[in-house]
Amino acid sequence: MPFITYLSGLLTAQMLSDDQLISGVEIRCEEKGRCPSTCHLCRRPGKEQLSPTPVLLEINRVVPLYTLIQDNGTKEAFRSALMSSYWCSGKGDVIDDWCRCDLSAFDASGLPNCSPLPQPVLRLSPTVEPSSTVVSLEWVDVQPAIGTKVSDYILQHKKVDEYTDTDLYTGEFLSFADDLLSGLGTSCVAAGRSHGEVPEVSIYSVIFKCLEPDGLYKFTLYAVDTRGRHSELSTVTLRTACPLVDDNKAEEIADKIYNLYNGYTSGKEQQAAYNTLMEVSASTLFRVQHHYNSHYEKFGDFVWRSEDELGPRKAHLILRRLERVSSHCSSLLRSAYIQSRVDTVPYLFCRSEEVRPAGMVWYSILKDTKVTCEEKMVSMARNTYGESKGRYYLTLKVSPF
Repeated sequence: MPFITYLSGLLTAQMLSDDQLISGVEIRCEEKGRCPSTCHLCRRPGKEQLSPTPVLLEINRVVPLYTLIQDNGTKEAFRSALMSSYWCSGKGDVIDDWCRCDLSAFDASGLPNCSPLPQPVLRLSPTVEPSSTVVSLEWVDVQPAIGTKVSDYILQHKKVDEYTDTDLYTGEFLSFADDLLSGLGTSCVAAGRSHGEVPEVSIYSVIFKCLEPDGLYKFTLYAVDTRGRHSELSTVTLRTACPLVDDNKAEEIADKIYNLYNGYTSGKEQQAAYNTLMEVSASTLFRVQHHYNSHYEKFGDFVWRSEDELGPRKAHLILRRLERVSSHCSSLLRSAYIQSRVDTVPYLFCRSEEVRPAGMVWYSILKDTKVTCEEKMVSMARNTYGESKGRYYLTLKVSPF
């Protein structure tokens, strides 16, 4: 018996009067407002005063609205309408865990579109800090409990720079199901699948292990459902960290070049200096120049001494390589101290246990694919930059769109 019915029964039997109190029962009444004057149901018969407005004090149970309806026919109609509105955009009926679309709910391609295909949100993995060559991305599975079924995710990645026509160069497209989970893709890319805080929610991840340092990359993701529809695109644009530099080696090379330039430079010493400077990376060369000017600029800066000792042509071939260093990295390479470290980071590597039949991709549900996952480790070398020993900082440039 509901508690309010029990109290009404007590009042009806006049068991709560002053003459006959119930032990252990205390009732306090407080007016919480009034019903609107337009509500005829709130008026007490024969009394001008309106009854108090009902106030929600607490929620102890959540139930669908249609369960409050007593008539079975009305309850079923209300339930169907609510389910259709929530899962099928009000343009179809819920059958088990999918939507049967109305005849008016088809797009120009003849595909049913009453059940929306949500847009996945691509993001950087919070557990893997990007390095100069490694970037890890992840997204939450967008397949709803009822309605559209996701068959695959398509991930596009491409390097963007001033030398690339972004309209002509489309980059590389990877199918999460056919290329990554099947193991047909390159060893430089690995796919993973895990669960979020709720076991029913899947989180997909992709780790790229062979990117170029100091490169601007654009990653684009969209979902494909079992009927071939594509979701809206989700994009992440980021620049990988600057190339690794062995600062101790750069300083040793700067000392070596000074000794070769010092005094009379023979042809053999000129060729040794030229070969040494052409063999190192552009970033290391930039750092060699920094150390040379820091220690020996009073004898002439690096550019002038190179032109004087090696001649304009060879010096130009060396110095033009410094143009490959971006303005962002060149500012970091001017730091007083650079320290190197290697991090070992775990990541998930998953493979499908079953072979998806060719030509039947759209009819397979990605969430139902059985996968075997194992945890692997990837070594990520990094540079940290600072203005004094023992105090270093990291920089990462990321743009979500």
